[in-house]
Amino acid sequence: PLQGSLLYLDVLGAAFPRALAPGGTALLHWTPGCPRAPAGWPLPTLYCTPAPAGALPSRAAALRVQLLFALRQRALHVLEAGLAAELHDALAALRAEWPQLAQELAQGSLSPHPGLPEELRNQLQALLTPDAARAAELRAECTRGFEGIVLRLWPQLEVVVVGMAYGAERLYCDALRQTDCQGLPFYCPFYWAAGALLGVNLWPKEPVPRFLLCPDWAFCEFLPCLVDEDPGTVMLDELWEGREYGLVVTAQPGEYRCRTGEVLRVAGFHKQCPMVEPVCRESHALSVRGENIPEERFCQSLCRTLGMWPGARLIDYVCVESNLLGDFSGPCAPHYEVFMELQGLRDLSEGQRYKLDQCLQEDFPVYKSFRFKGSIGPLRLHLVRPGAFIQLREALGSPLPMPRVLREERLLRVIQGSVIS
Repeated sequence: PLQGSLLYLDVLGAAFPRALAPGGTALLHWTPGCPRAPAGWPLPTLYCTPAPAGALPSRAAALRVQLLFALRQRALHVLEAGLAAELHDALAALRAEWPQLAQELAQGSLSPHPGLPEELRNQLQALLTPDAARAAELRAECTRGFEGIVLRLWPQLEVVVVGMAYGAERLYCDALRQTDCQGLPFYCPFYWAAGALLGVNLWPKEPVPRFLLCPDWAFCEFLPCLVDEDPGTVMLDELWEGREYGLVVTAQPGEYRCRTGEVLRVAGFHKQCPMVEPVCRESHALSVRGENIPEERFCQSLCRTLGMWPGARLIDYVCVESNLLGDFSGPCAPHYEVFMELQGLRDLSEGQRYKLDQCLQEDFPVYKSFRFKGSIGPLRLHLVRPGAFIQLREALGSPLPMPRVLREERLLRVIQGSVIS
């Protein structure tokens, strides 16, 4: 990890010359009980956000406090988040609470919060000083609206660094690029799997992250996808450009040949080392009869359906297989249930809801066959209230990527409690 961190800092400084200025980076990352940066590099002088803020027991409180300290520093050059969802939720807090945040900036105070212990609140408040001018600037910019708000609040910002910008996190990156973070490049520096650092992104200005797999960081094997018979694993020097592989890693003591569930696509080679793009997580495929609908292809069908709902914009979604519902699923055949947060639509007609099931049938012949035979029941679509997915991420209890298929009943109960339609 230290070697990877040094390589990252070298790449970042070469691409964005002011990115390594002391105090020029704001960190938005929840690490309960363990204050540290996402990559763990020992350079605290980079950050204007105090380390204890990220270790608060409440995710919402941690991101809000870190946001307040970021707002104090107008001359930011880098905005860093462990997950794209953390930046997304911090900016959602800005939209909802900017009058209170401006007041705290002006007074140099930190308001009580249910997830902010009083002793730690006093400790963090001692680091604040009144700044009426910055508070007035915050009020003026938020009153203008939130499109492009990040560059307006931090005009010297050069790049947004996110620890994960692929897979489930891509939805949040795309939303941020189109709204709050217009005009800013997103840089995802590392590829992690099975608790090990496996690759680094040497191309910070490229829109799609590609990771160079470093041969001496872990022992990696690859299972070719879309092969009828079991081919066995292949090594780094046997990969083919354009093909997809399941990743098998030996990195941690006592964990040998771990099948990570990650699928990678070989995007090319850099000095004989493969460059890969993460495609999907096998554990997040939908399957109630063995039909196996991958995470990223379900998202494509969902986005196609959104185009048939005029005025709708997808904020977030999650899926559940009916077997997790138990008796609540009723007497119908196994099916999917989808929970969505939309902007621009308050409700959906039955015909609109059926469009998603129809798109899945068009995109997946096996699913269509099961639906025709009645072996799989019709998909059920639920709308949830604004902020439901922020509560769901809080309930996860750790800074993990958003699961697109829920496997735990406690998480299902959280999202069910937010259904409005």
